[in-house]
This record gives sequence, C-alpha cells and structure tokens, in this order.
Amino acid sequence: MEWVRFFITAALLLLGLFSFISAVTGVYRFGFVMNRMHAAGIGDTLGLLCIILALAVQSGLDMDTLKLLLLIFFMWFTSPVSTHFLSQVEYYTNREKERYMSFREGGGSHES
Repeated sequence: MEWVRFFITAALLLLGLFSFISAVTGVYRFGFVMNRMHAAGIGDTLGLLCIILALAVQSGLDMDTLKLLLLIFFMWFTSPVSTHFLSQVEYYTNREKERYMSFREGGGSHES
C-alpha cells in the first residue's frame, strides 16, 4: 500500500511541477498582460491543486488532510477572484488594449 501512495504522490508532484513550469514559460513568453495573467492563474491553480493533493495523499487520513483540503478550497476561490479583479483593472486602465485584441466581423456570436 505504501508503494501505491508513493507513486500517486510522485505523479501528482510531477504534474504540479509541470504545471508551474508551463505557467512560468507562459508568463515569460506572452507579451500582453491579460495573456500573462491567464497563464499564471491557470498554472498556479492547477499546480497548487496537484501539490496539495500529493501532500494529502502522503499524509493519509487525519486532521492534516482536512486542513490541506480546506487550503485547496480557499485557494480555488481566492486565486480566480484576484486574477479577475486584476484583469478588470487592466481592462479599464490600459488605453492601448485594442492593439492586442482582435475582433471578428459581424459581432461575434450574436445573430443579427
């Protein structure tokens, strides 16, 4: 049973590491602030989920696991809200945002 927990923990840690590396790469390579925030927001949310789940699996069923699951719950609500708030600030204050956005002819998904 210990080997199964070890392999699950190792797989979750590697997946979390890959998520963090992808987020850092996205933040480094993207040019527009909104794209960077999206890469960082997705990367840290998925990375933290995988890392904390790995710690919970390794910990077993005890009070520490409950605390780690509460930490996941807290992070999954606060990280997207803060990213959304920062993107709203960027949207309303950046005067050059049209340069980075593309708009479709005909108004997108609305039917005329």
